[in-house]
Amino acid sequence: MAAVETGAETAAGACDVEALCAALLQLRDADEARRFLRDLTTPGELAALAERWRVAKLLDEGGKSYREIAAETGSSTTTVTRVARFLTQEDHQGYRLVLDRLKESGA
Repeated sequence: MAAVETGAETAAGACDVEALCAALLQLRDADEARRFLRDLTTPGELAALAERWRVAKLLDEGGKSYREIAAETGSSTTTVTRVARFLTQEDHQGYRLVLDRLKESGA
């Protein structure tokens, strides 16, 4: 598995991220993912992750301005802009990968 890196990660932090990625790959279905995420995160952290995912889906659907998406989701326009940047410009393309796979699967 390729290392996931950000500017703020230390070597130990990178190992921790890899271990988390390996743990996520062990989840078999949405129920298991929900249970793991509820144990792993605080309610606020989980809500923030879910909010960003909703923003990504709305951006991918198109047809709404950043302000409309912010109002609909309760996100800041800064968050909407950041998600949009990662969706379209950053090298990671994690949002794009999952959005495309969900479309392919009909989910």
